[in-house]
Amino acid sequence: MRGTRPPKAYLDAQFTYDRDTGSSRVLASSLIGRRTYYAAVEWVTAASGEREVWGLVCLVRYNPRDREGLVFGYKDMSESMGPCESECPARILDLLTATQNTYALAWRERCRGRLSDRAARAAKPTPKPGDVVVLAEPLLFQDGRTFSRFEAVAWPGRRRGGLVYRSELGGLYRIPKLKDRVYLIEGRTGRSRD
Repeated sequence: MRGTRPPKAYLDAQFTYDRDTGSSRVLASSLIGRRTYYAAVEWVTAASGEREVWGLVCLVRYNPRDREGLVFGYKDMSESMGPCESECPARILDLLTATQNTYALAWRERCRGRLSDRAARAAKPTPKPGDVVVLAEPLLFQDGRTFSRFEAVAWPGRRRGGLVYRSELGGLYRIPKLKDRVYLIEGRTGRSRD
């Protein structure tokens, strides 16, 4: 890399080339969390002109300050290898051509499922200070108490968006992974906002 290109640009260049048998070109790519690279790679066979767009996944290790000079490394996998990583963006999945490979089909389905789950989670309403949050299932806390109804309260000392939840008995609690739970938000007046 010689420090001249970021990892995404380097990987785009690695999978874009021309050979006697055909040409490869990265149509779209994304580096998620500086750890996983996803790309839609177009392969055009020289003899027949046949075109295929397949999914590429690279596990990335990038450490520009490595003392031993091991700044960058990657392991590439095609979607037909059934990679475990399944956070591929929709814009890349939409470019892929049809396939009969069962591993590739399962990988695409996992990626679409994850995108659907993320959208559903983002669509859930976010409580604001003064709102009443009612959980579908009561939550057991470390102090041995169980509650399902809380009032959202601004977290003391936090500036942006930090909330704690006041139980019916007045204690303050944190609700881990609230958006992963089934809940209803009631406004200060008791009217449902969900």
